[in-house]
Amino acid sequence: MNLTSFVARRLLLLIPTLFGVLLITFLISHVVPGDAAQLIAGPRATPEIIQRIREEYGLDKPLHIQFFMYISQVLRGDLGKSIRTRRPVGADIRAFFPATFELTTTAMLLAVLFGIPLGVISAVYRDRWPDHLSRVFSVIGVSMPIFWLGLLLLFLFYIRLGILPGPGRISGDPPAHLTGLYLLDSLLTGNWRALGDAALHLVLPAFTLAFAVLARITRMTRSSMLEALGQDYVRTARAKGLMERWVVTRHALRNALIPTLTVIGLSYGELLGGAVATELIYAWPGMTHYVVGSMTSLDFPAVMGVTLVIAIIYITVNLLVDLTYALVDPRIRY
Repeated sequence: MNLTSFVARRLLLLIPTLFGVLLITFLISHVVPGDAAQLIAGPRATPEIIQRIREEYGLDKPLHIQFFMYISQVLRGDLGKSIRTRRPVGADIRAFFPATFELTTTAMLLAVLFGIPLGVISAVYRDRWPDHLSRVFSVIGVSMPIFWLGLLLLFLFYIRLGILPGPGRISGDPPAHLTGLYLLDSLLTGNWRALGDAALHLVLPAFTLAFAVLARITRMTRSSMLEALGQDYVRTARAKGLMERWVVTRHALRNALIPTLTVIGLSYGELLGGAVATELIYAWPGMTHYVVGSMTSLDFPAVMGVTLVIAIIYITVNLLVDLTYALVDPRIRY
């Protein structure tokens, strides 16, 4: 199978996967007790007003009719109208999602840039002090609650030391809106003040969100490197007189990265769905407030729209990870 056929097959599998995600989300959201029309209308609304709202949003129709009406809307590129904000769900997502995307992507980059080197160092210096420190850090990383870490970092670096900015995405005026990603928009418009301000505001929330993933990547890289360093091809490379750094980076690391890449792909989806605590602690204006508000108000179109977008990004990231396998290990062919 060539690369084109592999990508085409994965894209075809995207259709039933997304259909299943939407179906499960739809069923779960509609079995939750409560009446969305009643919440919108308020406690003093008359039955006529409540019925009119049900008809406006199609809530008076059987569940299977509602579901297939929604699917037909999605196929036309319409995610529906939010029951809570009365705006198109697509417009709401475009307004809130860039902040979450910027935060989670920065956190993922931090986890990869620090996690892989730490795992390599830990494996190379096995049972010595760098390895012990790395293993202690990994245990702390996977066991510390994210909300506790966020509050601790906020108290230490913002309240006590005052060396990093507090909650929020930026202190001054944001850059001109192009993509909604403050770092990218600042670069594109040459607004260096906003770039530095936005970057500093990203430090604490990005590190908080990245901490557990960084520890997981470190542990996986260490484990894979220890296995790779014990293989015959590594011993052969050393017997040929290659420098140790080339043995580690060109021979052992390339093979050890395969399981690490899998962890990276899975973790990115977790970051997108698990940024709730971080965004609440740092008052980050991302998807959290929108999603929580939509769930509490039984805003089914909004919940399903956000779920669909996250599922598409998650599947796309894992497709890119699968394609990266061939770059890391030339023996893998599609």
